[in-house]
Amino acid sequence: MWIAVGFFVALAVSLIIRSQASFSAQKPSDYDGAATFDVRSTLSGPIQCEGVIYGPTGRVASRFCADMEGRWDGNKGTLCEFFTYDSGSTQAREWQLTVSDDGSIRAEAEDLVGSGQGWQRGDAVQLNYRIRLMEDAGGHVLDVTDWMYLTPNGVIMNRSQFRKFGIKVGELVATMRPKEVT
Repeated sequence: MWIAVGFFVALAVSLIIRSQASFSAQKPSDYDGAATFDVRSTLSGPIQCEGVIYGPTGRVASRFCADMEGRWDGNKGTLCEFFTYDSGSTQAREWQLTVSDDGSIRAEAEDLVGSGQGWQRGDAVQLNYRIRLMEDAGGHVLDVTDWMYLTPNGVIMNRSQFRKFGIKVGELVATMRPKEVT
């Protein structure tokens, strides 16, 4: 009986920590303040990106560089991404983004299942969506939560978690900065 009680106490503590003190516990309203991160201007023009993807054990599973280009017409924009991975493989994605006056964001891309929804608040942007991985990566559909934070020098720090059936199966950490035009 004590084993069962211990199990349920551990489960309850785990759920409380996840809901109150983890990556998943963040809310866009946590970043309310001066609107410094506006995707229409921050994700505009050529952007340089570098990052790592961690697997379920926390070890680096992949590294990548990406060239991005954002183009906007009012509240509607396109963000084109071209990734080069350490394995030599490449991937292209084109996001269609719509920003509403209240800061809400709608995102669509070919490899998304449905559309993504998010918010820009203060110096942070959150985006939630479901993505279908490439076939050579298993073709799985994962739930993704992206958080992007604008630093004082204009660099964006991106942290994303990937979940399958609610279990974290990967994480991405990347930087994005305006690309210097030569």
